[in-house]
Amino acid sequence: MSSVPEAPAMIALVGNPNSGKTTLFNALTGSNQRVGNYSGVTVSVKSGETFTPHGKKVRVLDLPGCYSLRADSPDEQVAIDALTGMLPGEPKPDLVVCVVDSSNLERHLQLALQVLEQGLPCVLALNMVDVAEKSGLRLDPIKLSEELGIPVIPMQANAGKGIIELKQTLRFPLPFHPSAPWAHGPEDPGVARRSFIEQLCALAARRPDAHQQTISDRIDRVLLHPFFGWVFFLVVLFAVFWSIFSFASIPMGWIENAQGMLGEWLISKIPEGDLQSLLVDGILGGVGGVLVFLPQIVLLFLFIGILESSGYMARAAYLMDGVMAKAGLSGKAFLPLFSSYACAIPGVMATRTIHSPKERLVTIFVAPWMSCSARLPVYFLIIPLLLHESEGTWKQAAILFAIYALGTLTAFVTARILRGRLGEDAKPSHFLLELPPYRNLQWGYIFRHVFDRAWAFVSQAGTIILGLSILLWALSTYPKTSEGDAADKLAHSAMGRIGAVIEPVVQPLGFDGKMGTAILTSFAAREVFNSSIAILFRVEETDDEVQTRTALRDRLAEAKWPDGRPLFTPLSMISLLVFYIYALQCLPTTAVVAREANSWKWAGGQFVFMTGFAYLASLAVFQIGKLLGY
Repeated sequence: MSSVPEAPAMIALVGNPNSGKTTLFNALTGSNQRVGNYSGVTVSVKSGETFTPHGKKVRVLDLPGCYSLRADSPDEQVAIDALTGMLPGEPKPDLVVCVVDSSNLERHLQLALQVLEQGLPCVLALNMVDVAEKSGLRLDPIKLSEELGIPVIPMQANAGKGIIELKQTLRFPLPFHPSAPWAHGPEDPGVARRSFIEQLCALAARRPDAHQQTISDRIDRVLLHPFFGWVFFLVVLFAVFWSIFSFASIPMGWIENAQGMLGEWLISKIPEGDLQSLLVDGILGGVGGVLVFLPQIVLLFLFIGILESSGYMARAAYLMDGVMAKAGLSGKAFLPLFSSYACAIPGVMATRTIHSPKERLVTIFVAPWMSCSARLPVYFLIIPLLLHESEGTWKQAAILFAIYALGTLTAFVTARILRGRLGEDAKPSHFLLELPPYRNLQWGYIFRHVFDRAWAFVSQAGTIILGLSILLWALSTYPKTSEGDAADKLAHSAMGRIGAVIEPVVQPLGFDGKMGTAILTSFAAREVFNSSIAILFRVEETDDEVQTRTALRDRLAEAKWPDGRPLFTPLSMISLLVFYIYALQCLPTTAVVAREANSWKWAGGQFVFMTGFAYLASLAVFQIGKLLGY
């Protein structure tokens, strides 16, 4: 007679942000999960498996980090649903492990007591005991266990200390339900908890008579200083961006060379025809146009991982809170907007850390106006046409800085207006941020975080780009004609005909039909604009990328309207730059926005608004410039 196998016990990990909860989850399950010292990093339920010392399988849930069980945020609601068995597809946990930061015991016990009041078997994981001891705190785990009526395990999860002891408490039968005596009196629950925590800490968490200043306190005297803190912050930002644009050029060159070699190999193996064109120009060109920017994405997330793991990212958010408040946002919007300078897709995904639904929607809405790295090829093509190197590279650098500043400033102004139109949240959200102590970098977790984000960028953005590239290749290839060169064939295609149709629309911006066609093709990826311009203006690619760019710039400088007027004037190029600063020419971003906002209406509205805003801004620049005689 066969028996149904017994389902594994369910263990839920609950704790405040920065308590080391996800680090403990990784230590228990071996899963490659993200760890960061920034509140709200864990924003979804993660699941894994571990085994007791006797070999019994146990399922482990890593619940979102939260400060209470009041359901004031989506994270808190998810935690409540999980603890009460209301989480879809998950049973009620058999045991809850409350993870607390030993050095901030008074604050972290607030959540732990609320969990104990749920009547579930609990274990208190007294994490970061090393940090507590360095601060002069003297803990008594036995006394804590006696007063709370549950097992208390001192541990250091990032070093693997206390893991075996914690697994020992998972032996069956599980611990009994706690009694929670503080919850049965006449006092207000919040007052009763605070009173009980004060008595408990006086007995089991003794601090030295005089406050002992920690290393983190001494560092923060400089890094959070009203003047020197901002100087250091700006130096860090400059170093990050300089490193991204400097160091990434080497691996980007490798990718470009590999793409060229693969293209030559495909050409040598596949006869000339539509299949060869589809593979080389459509698929390889489209996907390669995305992958070439992967080194910049990797470097940015490496720096973000370092800043998070060290504890500085929380300080940066604290410094930026005042600036973000002027835009109607909080310091938590800083990280997503900062990430969007590399790519709007991970920036939009990073908004999950924002508790306020309306603030999150506003941040998602303006994130694409942070000039991402995909715009750089267009900028690097147009700026040298606008200002030659002989006029000074510092002027070109100043224009590039102005481009970034203009997009960022407009995003802040728009966020302020939009935040006011949406109104306040039903439950006002305050910017509560815990500053964790500075810690040694956890390189294993940082590299896993970088790999996960890089793979997410390739798999989510790359697959969408692939489909769009094939579609654009078909539009640029059919209907076919055997007459003329590449430019004539493109003009005969559906895309070329669309360009002819839209010329009256883009002509007020200073563009002709060819420019309109190139802009249309760049809706798959902004950098596609460069290759489209090269084809439309009959520029042949060479093995030397510098020579190709020089030939392209020379040909554009010679391009004229039918009446002999120069096509690319300083005014038309400024108009083009303005259009690319504001236009949401990245359909993969729109797809990600629809998923993260759970609304195609919001994503569609964002696309229409930004494209319309770009058109009107470009129109105003060109027409006002003409009136002024430029």
